[in-house]
Amino acid sequence: MALFSKKNSVEEKPKTVAKTTVKKDKEEKTAEPVSMQDLYAADKTVKGGKAKTAKTKIKPNTQAYRVLVKPLITEKTTALNGLHKFIFMVAPTANKITVAKAIEDLYGLKPVKFNIIKMEGELKSRGRIQGRRKDWKKAIVTLKSGDSLDVYEGV
Repeated sequence: MALFSKKNSVEEKPKTVAKTTVKKDKEEKTAEPVSMQDLYAADKTVKGGKAKTAKTKIKPNTQAYRVLVKPLITEKTTALNGLHKFIFMVAPTANKITVAKAIEDLYGLKPVKFNIIKMEGELKSRGRIQGRRKDWKKAIVTLKSGDSLDVYEGV
């Protein structure tokens, strides 16, 4: 049962960061122990006696490309562009909230209204063989009167 016994002589050592200094074609490496407080001390700013962390830029939602599958460009959708309505094919699991966040992340525009329609896949047959296409969702996004999306310009 020696496999499950604790090691008695092992102690935790502080993490070290290698510090390099360059001197005339020679490179010296010195290791100094650095604590976690020292690493994050540079990111903190003090105002009014309270320590606050520096704000970082928020990355756009990486799931936005999975929510908005593709824009639908047909005669009917181009006619709706005059009413500031844009049509997208969205993921079958998408809802109004996720579509709104995806539009804001990708295009930087806040939509006014949403309609989501669940579309049934069409039945297709070739001779005696019958099949069915996938079910999908369609989102109709209404924007403010001055806003437009880059995807639909020039269509």
